[in-house]
Amino acid sequence: MNRLSGKTALITGGTSGIGLVTAQRFIEEGARVAVTGSSHKGIDAARATLGEDVIIIQSDAGNVADQGELARQLGDAFGTLDIAFLNAGVADLRPIEAWDEAGFDRSLAVDLKGPYFLVQALLPILANPASIVLSGSINAHLGMPTTSIYAAAKAGMVSLARTLSGELIGRGVRVNVVSPGPIDTPLNNKLGLDEAASKERAKAVVAMVPSGRFGTPLEVANAVLFLASDEARFVVGSELIIDGGLSIL
Repeated sequence: MNRLSGKTALITGGTSGIGLVTAQRFIEEGARVAVTGSSHKGIDAARATLGEDVIIIQSDAGNVADQGELARQLGDAFGTLDIAFLNAGVADLRPIEAWDEAGFDRSLAVDLKGPYFLVQALLPILANPASIVLSGSINAHLGMPTTSIYAAAKAGMVSLARTLSGELIGRGVRVNVVSPGPIDTPLNNKLGLDEAASKERAKAVVAMVPSGRFGTPLEVANAVLFLASDEARFVVGSELIIDGGLSIL
């Protein structure tokens, strides 16, 4: 229960779903944790779940200026940062004819541009050694309809795990990426579907997964914990796919 003892950690999008469960696991393993969220309601709920010792910062993952301010606050609070899980994201799924420039820009900002500039902003406070875990998606490897922009952004994150590792390993910074498949999180309720359509979608998704179910946030959180810990100190530039076998078909 002390795999992260004495370490400091940031989890973006840490007020719900995978981020929240990962924060709980990090705390259980001894880390001092900061999380970000975008809504007051989510922040209040996370504070009630995680306790008063956790630093909770309101931040827009797609706003470049917010990334610099987030790094400044973390430097003030922690001095140095050992772990960063860049988990915040949006899943805006539309057929190609339904996209407009504003939606395109927002998805790329939250899912790719913001995380990139957050890594840049964190460089002065990253410890040596340090671990960065990026949030990808199995959609980066599939040709699933309506996921074109989401998949493109997540493919960018998978690529960054390799290229940033090559650039930062000399500073002692490991960069890896987790790519979940269908996970049972609140994100599934933000796709704009009514209850009946949501149930039909869930049934169709499960039918495609060899494991026969959705994954759980805890299963992803445990993978992130491994990559963040010293147990993975020889794991550099890797992608860990957590999809119940979806991508083997």
